[in-house]
Amino acid sequence: MFFKPKSTPTYISGLILFQNSRRNLRIISSHCSGKYDEEIDRNQEIRNTNENQQDHLYLYKSKGQHLLTNTRILDAIVRRSNVTTTDTVLEIGPGTGNLTVKLLEAAEKVVAVEIDRRMVDVLHKRVADIGLQDRLHVICKDAMKAEFPQFDLVVANIPYGISSPLIAKLVYGGNPFRSATLLLQKEFARRLLAKPGDSEFNRLAVNVKLVADVEFVMDVSKREFLPCPKVDSSVVIIRPKNEIPNVNLNEWCAFTRTCFSKKNKTLGATFKQKKKVIQLLKLAETRSSKRESALIGHNYEFDEYYDGNIEEDNNGEDNFASSCSDLEMNLFKDKIVGVLKKGGFEDKRPSKLSNEELLHLLSLFNQAGIYFHDHVKPNDSNNADDDFAAAYVS
Repeated sequence: MFFKPKSTPTYISGLILFQNSRRNLRIISSHCSGKYDEEIDRNQEIRNTNENQQDHLYLYKSKGQHLLTNTRILDAIVRRSNVTTTDTVLEIGPGTGNLTVKLLEAAEKVVAVEIDRRMVDVLHKRVADIGLQDRLHVICKDAMKAEFPQFDLVVANIPYGISSPLIAKLVYGGNPFRSATLLLQKEFARRLLAKPGDSEFNRLAVNVKLVADVEFVMDVSKREFLPCPKVDSSVVIIRPKNEIPNVNLNEWCAFTRTCFSKKNKTLGATFKQKKKVIQLLKLAETRSSKRESALIGHNYEFDEYYDGNIEEDNNGEDNFASSCSDLEMNLFKDKIVGVLKKGGFEDKRPSKLSNEELLHLLSLFNQAGIYFHDHVKPNDSNNADDDFAAAYVS
């Protein structure tokens, strides 16, 4: 028995029993066939175990703890993931194991990352009760801070609050994998699936589709979860591409951040802004100074107003602008506009450009000596992945 916290929790054991009974009645009444009776019998033992172990367990909506309880949807997720008997599956946020049990039955091994110790205890007991404990490895840690072992697939109902940084960690991380089948908030999934010209098209879709393909699988009603969230969900499959463009990823993410800061403005309007010209000129001169310093063997001291990315820093920009002549800024602005005109991008909007067009524009900028990220800045290899994930979603 866990103590009831100050925040309002959801007590779920009785609700699960009620929902499962109601769902079973719907299935039986609407489908008079032995097929569904067999399905109910097959999963009833697992449901009973689940209900007993979840007794007196509180779930917190604020932490994204919403358990998918519909066994047919769980089966469909595992089936569409194409799990084989030789696969190691990474599951993030297993909760009490509704999906985990299905994965253990199909895969060689499941690595489950769960931050809530209460859930881990329930998960261990539930898996032990069905004799599959040797196939399960649990990492009790924050998924964004955990180091993932090697895996073949990701199959997960992930907490909505970490969807974007977690996808960045997966698709831009160092672990190769075949696919990631993810249950996401429906609105977030639509943004991930958006194409150029769609109203939902955004930097998230651009950055993911640089390195992966995204496929829609199905929608899942909010009524299939306990506790019931406020919004519906969708299942998508992300498949990393075999070949990705030859582009510096830090440069790409800094470039798309600039372009999509006002995705419906023309690129000409975005890049003609005085603030943007100052930012790019400052970066160009910083890069040049560091390169010269490296060539003569001196240690370069970073500008106290500059940290390697184009960020909002009004004090630094004001100080830098005061040290530049109007002529210098106007010449650099003409250089930027010249690149846009050369590629035919001055009157185009980021929200309507494909990745191929964006890559071409970035190439034109770089050829002209205009960059969006400081490539010379040394990186702490221990924090490189975290820094990149932060840049990807900011």
